[in-house]
Amino acid sequence: MDDCSSTAATVAHAIAAALDWSSPSDSRKAAVAYLESVKSGDVQTLASTSLLLLQRDWPSEIRLHGFKMLQHLVRFRWDELNITERREFANLTISIISELVNPHEEWALKSQTAALVAEVVRREGVTLWHELLPTLVSLSVKGPIEAELVTMVLRWLPEDITIHNEDLEGDRRRVLLRGLTESLTEILPLLYTLLEKHFGAALREFMGQQIDAAKQHATAVIASLNAVNAYAEWAPVPDLANYGLIHGCGSLLTYNEFRLHACEFFKLISQRKRPTDNTTVEFDSAMMSIFQILVRVSRDFFNKSKSNFSAIGETEFEFMESICECMVTLASSNAQCITGDGAMASQFLQQMLEYYQHVKFALHFQSLLFWLVIMREPVSKVKASVQSGGENFVGNSGIGSKPSDKEKIIMSVLVNEDICAAILDISFLRMLKINPSAGNLSTQNDFELWDDEFDSKTDFSQYRSRLLELIKLIAVQKSLLAATRVSEKINMIFKTCAYASMSAQNLALIESAQMGLETVAGAIFDGPIEFANIVAESKFQLHTIFDGLLQLFLSLRWTEPAHAVILGRYLDSLGPYFKYYPDSIASVVSKLFELLTSLPIEIKDPSFSNARHARLQICTSFIRIAKAAGRSLLPHMKGIADTMAYLQGEGRLLQGEHNILGEAFLVMAASSGIQQHQEILVWLLEPLRKKWTQSEWQNAFLSDLAGLTLLFSDPQFMWSIYHNVTFFEKALKRSGVKKPVMNLQGSSEITDASTHPHAMSSHLSWMLPPLFRLLHCIHSLWSEPITQALTGEIRAAKSMNHAERASLLGKTPKLLKDLSTSGGSLANTIRKEELSENDLRNWLKGIRDSGYNVVGLSTTIDDTFFKCIESHSVALALTDNVQSMEYRHLRLLIHSVIIPLVKCCPPNLWELWLEIILQPLLLHCRQTLACSWSSLLHEGRAKVPDCFGDLSGLELKVEVMEEKLLRDLTREVCSLLSTLASPALNTGLPSLDQLGSGNRANSLKELNAFASNSLTAFLMTRQGLALHSLRIGIDALAWTDGESVNKVIPFCRSIIVLAIITSSVELREIVAKDLFLALIQALSLKYNAIVSSDLLGLCRDIYVYLADRDPAPRQVLLCLPSITSNDLLAFDDALTKTTSPKEQKQLLKSLLLSATRNKLRALAAVKATNIITNVTARTRSSTLKSQPDIEEGSTIGLAAIT
Repeated sequence: MDDCSSTAATVAHAIAAALDWSSPSDSRKAAVAYLESVKSGDVQTLASTSLLLLQRDWPSEIRLHGFKMLQHLVRFRWDELNITERREFANLTISIISELVNPHEEWALKSQTAALVAEVVRREGVTLWHELLPTLVSLSVKGPIEAELVTMVLRWLPEDITIHNEDLEGDRRRVLLRGLTESLTEILPLLYTLLEKHFGAALREFMGQQIDAAKQHATAVIASLNAVNAYAEWAPVPDLANYGLIHGCGSLLTYNEFRLHACEFFKLISQRKRPTDNTTVEFDSAMMSIFQILVRVSRDFFNKSKSNFSAIGETEFEFMESICECMVTLASSNAQCITGDGAMASQFLQQMLEYYQHVKFALHFQSLLFWLVIMREPVSKVKASVQSGGENFVGNSGIGSKPSDKEKIIMSVLVNEDICAAILDISFLRMLKINPSAGNLSTQNDFELWDDEFDSKTDFSQYRSRLLELIKLIAVQKSLLAATRVSEKINMIFKTCAYASMSAQNLALIESAQMGLETVAGAIFDGPIEFANIVAESKFQLHTIFDGLLQLFLSLRWTEPAHAVILGRYLDSLGPYFKYYPDSIASVVSKLFELLTSLPIEIKDPSFSNARHARLQICTSFIRIAKAAGRSLLPHMKGIADTMAYLQGEGRLLQGEHNILGEAFLVMAASSGIQQHQEILVWLLEPLRKKWTQSEWQNAFLSDLAGLTLLFSDPQFMWSIYHNVTFFEKALKRSGVKKPVMNLQGSSEITDASTHPHAMSSHLSWMLPPLFRLLHCIHSLWSEPITQALTGEIRAAKSMNHAERASLLGKTPKLLKDLSTSGGSLANTIRKEELSENDLRNWLKGIRDSGYNVVGLSTTIDDTFFKCIESHSVALALTDNVQSMEYRHLRLLIHSVIIPLVKCCPPNLWELWLEIILQPLLLHCRQTLACSWSSLLHEGRAKVPDCFGDLSGLELKVEVMEEKLLRDLTREVCSLLSTLASPALNTGLPSLDQLGSGNRANSLKELNAFASNSLTAFLMTRQGLALHSLRIGIDALAWTDGESVNKVIPFCRSIIVLAIITSSVELREIVAKDLFLALIQALSLKYNAIVSSDLLGLCRDIYVYLADRDPAPRQVLLCLPSITSNDLLAFDDALTKTTSPKEQKQLLKSLLLSATRNKLRALAAVKATNIITNVTARTRSSTLKSQPDIEEGSTIGLAAIT
């Protein structure tokens, strides 16, 4: 006993040292190591020491860690105790409950005790539970503290069995759940009795001014509610109703102290699925009573809002938000309880509409989710009807079908016109982000619109997209109503703005109305219902409405840049309308050109620089109309082309604007047929080809550093080059580039069935060579010799801009249209003046981004790219200066160029193309990533070559940006490895399922046998490529980035298959030793928890298929800290008794956990998290901020956060 007391004192001192963050790091590490030795030492000493630490004379943090050690014993070392010791331990846990009956005892200790009891029951099973339940029942009647402790046990046990059950085998889980279910006839009445008893006692004590006693009873009520909530998710709903728990929780909704906990009960039970057995009637009755309770609470709230709105506090609004959420859940999961009665359905819908119309944003937002669910249903039915061939479209909406009785209820009750009109009105009002009403909400007439306080709930763009979806759903079903409402809204806004100065608020109103118009027009003319099938009367009315709006827009004379942009957007919003009424397009085209030419082209005053942006946006409206109007714009192509030529001839159309209009032509060409598409491309590209292919400018500017410097001194030509490259990119994107897709056999094929050559095929041969020279020159600016010779301004332009830095920090700064805006203007406003640093930075970035995209898109055009360009020139341009690349540039190169090139390279050209490009790239990536990760893991800071530029105010965030760059590049490199191992590029590799469980050495083939139809095998036959790719793949498993590991797993899997099916001794040795060890080590990182099953599967594949051919797998396992030869023999014996991969993985998992003393955190991470979850949250909605754990990965219970 004295020895245990001494050990307990030493353990307590170690706990205090480990938790003392002011003490030296070595001292804390030593303390943690000692605590681990106690947990893994003699089990009797562990039990005795832990129990001594629970005594009240120890500080709370010591006692909490004592509970943690006891939970560790029960979960991981229970089998080391004999039957008698287990029963004694179980009895001790019950006695601990009695010892904690103290009004001043901390809640954390009580929860730990309950969690320990639940853990013991999990281990011992149903017999102990049946013996324990009567004891708990008798204990609960003694007082409020005892009741609280008992209800905690009743809460944690079902959660551990039904939710946190990963460590429970199927049979044992079913037995425990069956035993718990059989006890419901005792548990549920007990919980109702405790609720009723302590709720009444709390009221009596409070009325008698016995505040402390009232608090104890109130705490017992809350604990009982939390326990009830643990059963609400799975216990039979009729039982919850029959034992009075629905009624009891409903009664508590009117009391501030209990209503949120009671509301959680209704939230959980509302989402229960309707049973299909003979309890359906009872289930529906229970749900009906819940419906009535929620409606009653909502009715009281709305009455109070109308009579005394200012008396409602924020806590009550939060509570009503939860009530509204319950109603949304009930309607989504159990709508039959609402729609079965027309009067009740109307009452329910009216309340949900009041929530939607409420001034508080949070209540409106919850109701929005409900209306989206309800309004999607009839649209889906209409889609199905139309697809089945129904054409009987009648009524106001123009929608006709033959709905069932249930659908008639939805159409006539859920989506009647009054409701839709009210929803549309509110939706249009809430499209704004800024609240026009200043000050706090004091009356019901004030309107709380979105502001930044709601960012925690959802992003504003996501919220507005939901509003627009709801508007669209209504417009599909009630087209005339939606068109009328949006027309009235626009006319009212324009009338108001006509007599007032165009303030920022007015502009915001006009912009929001434009989005509503765009949504309504798209739903009616380009929605799920074919407009041509709508009855004539409805079509006539819709045409009248939209033609009236068009005439309004055409009559406006707005010349301010911001106003002109908005007017252009209004015109292109009607694009779908023009598909059916093309006669109006000519006037729209004229109006857009009128807007374009009304804005100044020569900008001398910087204050008018937004006109550049406006001109580009107006040009973009042509693209939007071309996309939406289909073939309706084709007859006007010649007129548009003539106008473009005229404006360009007069110098009134900038090259950037010409490119955007050219892109509109490409969109139109997509619907004009292959022949006309090719003719349009020639018309657009021929003027560019004549200039682009001239050798004079290439020799002058792209031969050496002096030439590039000379180019920077000629801004007009420089921006001309930029516009050429960006238009090449647009031409490729708009010309129907077909990317390879995987067919059912796993091979890569082009989905374009046309026998015609790709429209851009004939242009690649002249387009790409100058581009590669240009990219090579830009890459060379970062090489060391040239960097030293650059001017200070050029060196500064190579650094990141503000947007790139913000992106690395997870921010999204508001920027104007980036490069095309600045480029389009600078090319015409700057003549001989020198470029600014920012202009040059934008040019370099734009050329790199668009140039990479041009190359990547070109590779996807059948095999033209690989035949019209020499591989050596491509490799020179892309990889000659790869060692000097910054990580952001290298990641972009791999993503935009290398991966598409690898995907699309024909197998017969792998040797000619891939080896020369991948060899230097993989070599550099292997070296630089290894260096940076070593620096990050050992020194705490990644070493990256990127230049961040101006770091004013960001000095403390440099390390964050460096690590982000490293992780982004690592993930992209691992994506490249994943691509190399993709099934489409490895059709010759069999799956392990096809191989069976045998390891026939005489059937193995050489690696070369697979090199023609497996890219991974091809890599392995090239020494350099094999070495670098294998090293990157193995090293990535040790880097603390779970996403990278996830991406590299397919590559590892392919390598393992090759090692199994080929006779390559070198590859087999690497896989059997290096890769096997790396996979096990990867399981020790918590970051890999999400892919732990895949990693374990790879380990299983290596051991099952290679352990008999190579001694390394067994040697690796025998090197683990807690494994013996007998353990491995027993594992091999168990492995031979099953051929199930799942069972073999489970056997290997158990062996690895035992051999590493549960140090494989990826396997234990989910389990450890679950243990924390079931005891740390006093309520399901509360949040606890945790302090650092004593040991990561072994946290059990609430002690881990104190």
